[in-house]
Amino acid sequence: MPTDPHNQLVTVADLEEFKKQILDSFKQIFKQNTGPKKWLKSSEVRKMIGISPGKLQTIRECGLLAFTRIGGNIYYDPDDVHKLFEENKVTKNEN
Repeated sequence: MPTDPHNQLVTVADLEEFKKQILDSFKQIFKQNTGPKKWLKSSEVRKMIGISPGKLQTIRECGLLAFTRIGGNIYYDPDDVHKLFEENKVTKNEN
């Protein structure tokens, strides 16, 4: 006689194993979706390149670095920050 799946007992060990499987699945999903952060806040950019809030504002106002303003927050694309440095790189022969 086949066992009815609705009448099976579930033990604490079964629940612990199920919990482990779910957590492992979530970890795998997060690993797949974690890449470079798409948007950086001003504080993150300042820390990344070691400048003051005023200097970052000056760079922004001069049009050297693109940004997005949403409400009171300003966000930067990390690619634009890297591009700023690449475009302003000075080689030895240019001095």
